[in-house]
Amino acid sequence: MKRPIFFREKYLKKIKPFVNKDIIKVFVGQRRVGKSYMLLQIMDLINKSETNPNIIYVNKELSDFTMIKTHTDLTEFVYSKAQSEVTNYLFIDEIQDIEGFEHTLRNFVAMQNFDIYCTGSNAKLLSSEIATYLNGRYIQLRIHGLSYPEFLEFHALSESEDSFIKFIRYGGLPYLHKIGLEEESATDYLKSIYNTIILRDVVARYNIRNVDFLERLNTFLADNLGSLVSAKRISDYLKAQHTELSSKTISDYLNYLSDAYFIHKIKRFEIQGRRIFEQNEKYYFTDIGLRNILQPFKIKDINKILENLVCNHLHSSGYEVYVGKFDDKEIDFVAVKSNMTIYVQVAYLITDEDVHEREFGNLLKINDNHRKIVVSTDALGDSDYRGIEHKSVRSFLTTEF
Repeated sequence: MKRPIFFREKYLKKIKPFVNKDIIKVFVGQRRVGKSYMLLQIMDLINKSETNPNIIYVNKELSDFTMIKTHTDLTEFVYSKAQSEVTNYLFIDEIQDIEGFEHTLRNFVAMQNFDIYCTGSNAKLLSSEIATYLNGRYIQLRIHGLSYPEFLEFHALSESEDSFIKFIRYGGLPYLHKIGLEEESATDYLKSIYNTIILRDVVARYNIRNVDFLERLNTFLADNLGSLVSAKRISDYLKAQHTELSSKTISDYLNYLSDAYFIHKIKRFEIQGRRIFEQNEKYYFTDIGLRNILQPFKIKDINKILENLVCNHLHSSGYEVYVGKFDDKEIDFVAVKSNMTIYVQVAYLITDEDVHEREFGNLLKINDNHRKIVVSTDALGDSDYRGIEHKSVRSFLTTEF
């Protein structure tokens, strides 16, 4: 187990209070966003704080552990490594690949001399199985791809327009710092990760037969980034291309992609009535580099790309994110965390009075004291217009909220 070089402090800060506590720590997120890396960082912390701790490590992505297929296999393996008189630190990577894993977790958490950490790449499977069997004896922490400041650190870059363009093109998958940001090698790596996610976490897990449609659906989402989308709209689009597929099947596929943490499903939120709409969501990609595999980056898409980056930053800052509706106006994002709410409008450039009125005017109509921000590329520095903050996108992405 190689010692980590970069420490993702914001996640370590969240998990440290639970280390050596009788509660299972579950790290979730898309494949290759750094969940395994977090396990290594925690192991490193334990090794520093204790002399010869008993660490038991299972990684279902390594051939060494192919024999562990069911919870029975897992239980036998852990018993073979465990010690009775000490704390056993159990780390299981990609636990959803082990059938009935929840039985093993329940068994070892009940023994009270296990400190358990695991990762998973399927939201529905983990939430349903763990919640059912563990009766609240777990916490779940979402791991995201690299934020813009982390991207700069991992790639040893200074903050600049050129660095920001690299972030837009290649996204925040941590392992890219070893591949490098040369276009051919970075693109080949991103294509391989895209195929792994789609084939393993969607096609294989849900026994999808119509893989061609799934690919076309992904391309449709990439091309309609940030647009209101419904299963019916996609179904109608397919009918125009002489392809018949039910709205339910399309809805299922969208849920599968969301459960694999490949896309964010952003629901609409009525600001006045505090009501969430269950139809016509927007979809953004959890990693913009993977989106660009489907639809190569073009300057005409820059506003959609900026929205996606802002959405990801709000998510990684711990907010629930919605599309806002206020009367007949749309607010790009309503971000909610505990008792905090932030309204965000995103524009490429504030080019004239009409654009200024649309972006700032929509927020001015909301008569409350919550934070309101307009994000664009032409803000030279943080400023204020009638109580509404105006931030450059690079400033926004380097701000902790």
